[in-house]
Amino acid sequence: MSGAEPLRTPPLASGPHGPAALRPLLGTVLEALAAGGRARGGPLPAGGPEAVAARVAEILGDVLPEQGDPEALRTLVYALAEGAADPAEPLCAAHLHCPPLAVATAADLAVSALNPSLDSWDQAPAASALEAAVTRALAHAAGLADALVTTGGTESNQLALLLAREAHGAGVRLVCGTNAHHSLPRAAWLLGLPEPVVVPAAAGTLDLAALDEALTTLCGPLLVAATAGTTDAGLIDPLPEIAGLCSAHGARLHIDAAYGGGLLFSDRHRDRLAGLEAAHTVTLDLHKLGWQPVAAGLLAVARPRELAVLHQRADYLNAGDDTEAGLPDLLDRSLRTTRRPDVLKIAVTLRALGRGGLGALVDQVCARAREFAELVRDHPGFELYDRPVISTVLFRPQGAADDAVAAVRRGLLREGRAVLGRARLDDRLWLKATFLNPHTRPDDLAQLLKLVEEGSLV
Repeated sequence: MSGAEPLRTPPLASGPHGPAALRPLLGTVLEALAAGGRARGGPLPAGGPEAVAARVAEILGDVLPEQGDPEALRTLVYALAEGAADPAEPLCAAHLHCPPLAVATAADLAVSALNPSLDSWDQAPAASALEAAVTRALAHAAGLADALVTTGGTESNQLALLLAREAHGAGVRLVCGTNAHHSLPRAAWLLGLPEPVVVPAAAGTLDLAALDEALTTLCGPLLVAATAGTTDAGLIDPLPEIAGLCSAHGARLHIDAAYGGGLLFSDRHRDRLAGLEAAHTVTLDLHKLGWQPVAAGLLAVARPRELAVLHQRADYLNAGDDTEAGLPDLLDRSLRTTRRPDVLKIAVTLRALGRGGLGALVDQVCARAREFAELVRDHPGFELYDRPVISTVLFRPQGAADDAVAAVRRGLLREGRAVLGRARLDDRLWLKATFLNPHTRPDDLAQLLKLVEEGSLV
């Protein structure tokens, strides 16, 4: 139409003008985050799912309007912050969901702006070199040879079972405890492996006598999966003894250390992972005890040559003559094709804090868990499951029925006052407090227990 104003092309995040375009937008985002957090006024929004959904729908309006809204960034970031369960709030302590470090989050912005993809060298020259160096270093810290970057524990566990299947055949059978993460039996199902053998873990950790009996009785190739940091109570299986049984019976060993792997950074707690170096594969997850924005998982491997089974040839990504000419081939580094370099935020954190700085954070959250456990133990109205092994504490109101324990948790969620998890051990329901916020202080611990006490009296 004559005289119509031409459409303005939106600015890009990278290129020569990218930083200038981003700068005012970052100010908008930071202001909206702060305003949304103030409006929320606590660890999560009050009112429960219905109220949150209604508020989001009200703010969102038309998802795809005919004409764009210049206030969309401010409005929707505000909505996200107002309706968030913020892991940086000390009373948000339910899950293995950490508050990310500012330096890691800032590094992640660079990845989003440059948008490299680690499926071919010509899309990510520096990122591919950085990933190779950082993954090797983290694998060596765990006593293994190399590592792949994954989206987290679930993908790492699935990759571990895939490598076992390709090394030992489709008949390889998973042997794991009742305490194992649900992603392990699900991976066996996805990969078409035999039905897993589930070994008792009555005390929360894998029963060694039962494991020995299973390995003695079962035939064929076996893959034992041990856990270093269970999701319910943060318990660690007896890794050296399990490694010894696997060696004696010729079984392959995978250790799911998605939670507990961060103890490697701590001089005080590293010994709890003795035996990790005996595994064929180890799951690590730095968006737990590593304070990274999601996602930041790894699978460490003892035999890098086993990774060759992941390799694919696609002429547009890794043509043979390009590989022969020296361009790195990246298609054996993941099951994914398009893949962002999550390694940058990890590398920045490792370099900025060092082992000592990360270890201090690990020590702090473990100390907070012990302090909270002591508060529970000393309170006549509560029962403590056990002293924490890592940073998870299980507790419950003294003498309460399971439905009352569940109601306390849901009441706090609906009121937006606190976020606690739940776990079933010893055939009883427990409240779960997982401490991953190094800024949590003793007063926060006392307030959390007081809120639960008040909720149990309603």
